[in-house]
Amino acid sequence: MSETEESLPPEFAAALDALRRAATRAELVVTEIPAPGRLAPYSVALSADVKPVRPGSDSEQGTGRFILLYDPDEPESWGGRFRVVCFAQAPLEVEIGLDPFLAEVTWTWLVDALTARGARYTAASGTATKIISSGFGALAQQGDGAQIELRASWTPLDHNLTAHVEGWGELLCMIAGLPPVGEGISRLSARRAARGGG
Repeated sequence: MSETEESLPPEFAAALDALRRAATRAELVVTEIPAPGRLAPYSVALSADVKPVRPGSDSEQGTGRFILLYDPDEPESWGGRFRVVCFAQAPLEVEIGLDPFLAEVTWTWLVDALTARGARYTAASGTATKIISSGFGALAQQGDGAQIELRASWTPLDHNLTAHVEGWGELLCMIAGLPPVGEGISRLSARRAARGGG
């Protein structure tokens, strides 16, 4: 994108600057990647991976994508000129994957993380998918596994994308099992303990 940045619409250029100023947690490795070219006239994409908490352990890792779309014609389905599309995924312990409230809690984490950072947006939508797997035959030694996957989109109300990127980064850390850093956000294990305690 650098070769054409001088010709970008000023509003999108300001959004790019804000996006690149985002301060994500130290546990995340964030990289700008090629953006899909057919979703909007202008776009930028980020990839993030959670660093392993323990050497040789990938059970607490997560991965995600953040795509910012910009269309000066303001598509009716977006309700604005910008649209964020994001993805976050992490492996889980099987008993957490079986929690009936997991999908709802995952969506709440996204909303809470955006709200805690003051992100202004509308028209949020998404899906949270729990996946439970069991290995058989040659894969039987892998045993059971689980993961959570969140796909979401929303329309930012201005070009200040810093809070949106930081909220997405916090969500990714949360689903990977890292402790929260914002007010009003609780871990799934804390919610489980509270329910289990009566």
